[in-house]
Amino acid sequence: MTHRIVVLGAGYAGANAAGRLARKLDAEVTLVNADPEFVERVRMHQLATGQDLKPRKLTDVFAGTGVQVRIARVTAVDAERKIVDTDTGEIAYDTLVYALGSTAADTPEHAYNIAGKQAAQRLHARLEDLGAGATVLVVGGGLTGIEAVTEIAEARPDLDVSFAVRGGLGDWLSDKAQQHLRKAVDRLGITVHEGVDGRTIDADVTVWTTGFAVHPIAAATTLEVTAAGQIVVDDTMRSVSHPDVYAVGDAAFAHGGSGKALRMSCASGVPTAHLAADAIAARLTGRAVPKNKIGYNGQCISLGRNDAVMQWVTPDDEPKPSAVTGKAAVRIKEFICKSAAWSVSHPTFGLPARRRRISTASEVLETAL
Repeated sequence: MTHRIVVLGAGYAGANAAGRLARKLDAEVTLVNADPEFVERVRMHQLATGQDLKPRKLTDVFAGTGVQVRIARVTAVDAERKIVDTDTGEIAYDTLVYALGSTAADTPEHAYNIAGKQAAQRLHARLEDLGAGATVLVVGGGLTGIEAVTEIAEARPDLDVSFAVRGGLGDWLSDKAQQHLRKAVDRLGITVHEGVDGRTIDADVTVWTTGFAVHPIAAATTLEVTAAGQIVVDDTMRSVSHPDVYAVGDAAFAHGGSGKALRMSCASGVPTAHLAADAIAARLTGRAVPKNKIGYNGQCISLGRNDAVMQWVTPDDEPKPSAVTGKAAVRIKEFICKSAAWSVSHPTFGLPARRRRISTASEVLETAL
């Protein structure tokens, strides 16, 4: 019987995992996603300001790869029966890769977020309705907040744009990067409220970017999860409670090669997907399981379309003194974003053409571990 691998979610992590698995294994690989298109999530601040993004239909992306694309919304996972419930019916699996990602955390009722395509489009529609002089407040001083507030201010210089952060503006960055960031927000006319804690700030539109939360589906299963709902995995992205389940990207509570927990990001999603796919292929074919060597190189922060910061970091994501700013950083940022999307659009590039046969003995061994 053909081994059935089901991948839930076609973001950066899920799409990369599915393509890699289909190329490496003689198996049935099914990719389940609610949206028929790949969503380039790192560009949602651009979508919110009315910029057109290149459409990538999943059926086109995976044509000829061996991946079966199923457009459906996941409603539940039964980890004991090995069944995924969707709005179009049940899907049985032998190995599951859970990559449902995350959404915005605790968005107030009347606020907007840019955690997904529909959310970004709603914000765009609201911004278009605003007349000159209207006020927009972005709350949350992380990467998403910085990119959102600068993109909005650049696209709509007629608006009164402000930024509320709990600590200092970009206080996790190096001195060079912080100085450039402050010059950028001054140039764009953004009012920055630092050290905000419980203060009331009036605005016509509030954009909430204070963090991400995982989808609640995993927490409703028998899988071991954290208090935040992330699936607890080992160094190969394998569930510590269910050996036939792997979790990648934002959905996983995972560690890098040094043992430090990974942050929710595209920079974590793609390497965890590659590691999980390689570990699955190794176990199912009786080969050595690869070691976890995941680490970071930098943090890319766009400041509108014509400015950016590339903060170099240690493998543990700690900032180095060096940073690239301005046009050079724009080119680096754009190259990284395009490369991430290209990896999804070419899911089997660079992988061996011969798919390895799954041995019965290795499947028995996998179940026993």
